[in-house]
Amino acid sequence: MMLVANVLTGLVALIHVYIVLLEMVWWTSSRGQKAFGLTPEFARETKVLAANQGLYNGFLVAGLVWGLVHPDPAFAWQIKLFFLACVAVAGIYGAATASRKILFIQALPAVLAIIALVFA
Repeated sequence: MMLVANVLTGLVALIHVYIVLLEMVWWTSSRGQKAFGLTPEFARETKVLAANQGLYNGFLVAGLVWGLVHPDPAFAWQIKLFFLACVAVAGIYGAATASRKILFIQALPAVLAIIALVFA
């Protein structure tokens, strides 16, 4: 079961790598605008805010990867649980305040990884 938990944790990390790229690199591109439903004007006006948000998502990636590579299994479990919980809370908040699709893109994968981790 730990393999499943680690695969799901890795998937959550990869999703967030993509989110980091969308927010920090592609925000004003057609890809970024389509992903977030932005107009070109709004994307230009909010580029710095999006990059800041992307940086925070990058910290989530760093924490998840840290949990995946840490050599002490007990401490790695705690790291993964903490950062997956952060992702889940952020996803729930984002779904409540910004877009319901965040619940499925961000929160649901994190919750599934948490469940797998708890039962591992």
